[in-house]
Amino acid sequence: MKRMAMFLLLAAWLAGGCSSTGQPQANGEMEATIARVVDGDTVELSTGEKVRLIGVDTPETVKPNHTVEPYGKEASDFSKKLLTGQTVTLKFDVEPYDKYKRLLAYMYLQDGTFVNEKLVREGYARIMTIPPNVAHADLFLEAEREARENNRGLWGLSAEQPAKRSSPSKSSKQQPSGPTETSGPEGKTIKGNINAKGEKIYHVPGSSGYEQTKAEMWFATEEEAKAAGFRAPKR
Repeated sequence: MKRMAMFLLLAAWLAGGCSSTGQPQANGEMEATIARVVDGDTVELSTGEKVRLIGVDTPETVKPNHTVEPYGKEASDFSKKLLTGQTVTLKFDVEPYDKYKRLLAYMYLQDGTFVNEKLVREGYARIMTIPPNVAHADLFLEAEREARENNRGLWGLSAEQPAKRSSPSKSSKQQPSGPTETSGPEGKTIKGNINAKGEKIYHVPGSSGYEQTKAEMWFATEEEAKAAGFRAPKR
């Protein structure tokens, strides 16, 4: 009986996403307590480990050599109020860690609130999908579209500015006051977009529609985009 009990305990431990050494595993999960919020999308656990939320990107407030970005303080304050001191469930995707040795996780409050999704849907974050961690990419995309259509949070920044009725001259271009989509995360330059027909299309730098395309996902290679179900634009 003792041997059976030990076996069941070990099975439950491994099913929770941790190895016998206590290391998070791909597609596993664990409970944790949040000691402090570092930024809108990054927290520090009571163990001292940092967690970066998968699939979302809030405006920067603490990045070295960077100024505080518009709506960054609001996003950070929202996460602090929502998460500080909370016991949460962390669920991992294919890669449990990033190159900075931070945990990469989907975060759930005890009442079931999906924190990553909430940040996007309430307009505190934009989506930032980086394969292979794409389990909830479609959900985040839908949440961002809803936030954008309703001018929530950071998407309302440009809506608050009165539109200029005069046309810009050829020598100057009006700069948008809201978030821009001209650059993706480091190493990701290929834009993925889903059109009104639901077609997933990717655009590479230099292509005819690249500058006009609003990136809803970013990829490093065409192979990566194709693996996510995107195709090249029709000629």
